[in-house]
Amino acid sequence: MHSCYRHPERETGVSCQRCDRFICTECATAGAVGYLCPEDAGDRVKIQKANFQKTLFQRAPITLSLIGMNVVVFIAQLLIPNMQLYVYFAPSYVGMGGLQHALASGFAHSTSQLTHILFNMYSLFVLGTLLEPYLGKIKFLSLYLLSMLGGCAAVVYLAPDSIVVGASGAIFGLMGAYVVVMRAHGIDASQILVLIGINLFLSFLPGISWQSHIGGLVTGLVVGAAYVLVKKKADIVLPLILGGLGGILISLIG
Repeated sequence: MHSCYRHPERETGVSCQRCDRFICTECATAGAVGYLCPEDAGDRVKIQKANFQKTLFQRAPITLSLIGMNVVVFIAQLLIPNMQLYVYFAPSYVGMGGLQHALASGFAHSTSQLTHILFNMYSLFVLGTLLEPYLGKIKFLSLYLLSMLGGCAAVVYLAPDSIVVGASGAIFGLMGAYVVVMRAHGIDASQILVLIGINLFLSFLPGISWQSHIGGLVTGLVVGAAYVLVKKKADIVLPLILGGLGGILISLIG
């Protein structure tokens, strides 16, 4: 038998499913599988309750700002002649302003399909209001932009003759990170997994860039894993990881 890390005088055979520390029945909180110690249970509650502690803009200002930027760019596309030439990304732009086009394309959408921007903005709102309160503004924005670049990088190598536009790569990145972060805290992520599966299936329909979706998803999984694995005592490591990943993606696109 082992002793509870908070109550050494109490013997126990139960351990936290996340950190493996032994806990007594008083300290144990039921998780999705097994039990959580008070600290890890607190993290889980923080994720679940963060949305109810502040107003919508207070808890997700980056998410709402990104939605606003997408809407403004979409209106500009409708009103300004030839603007499409500046907001689409193609692998042929690599070496000739590829990074600028990649960033611009992530805030633009097809003007011939209103459902394109509506679906993406709805997905951004749902995922953003869940993730941003927990990750914080800087981490959330980093995740979004890196996933956007990851989607374009995948297009460069998997679809060199294509032209892409839209926030879908970034949205898939949010989905990937959401799965990693939620599972790391013992929260059921089955619904988002089903959503990812459906959207990946739809990605192979004509006119949709599955390459961008896959690139964004993989990038989101990597960034989400970095957020989970790098502990607070090693915070300096996280900027190095994100900066390195960003540098690699920029070199592939720019």
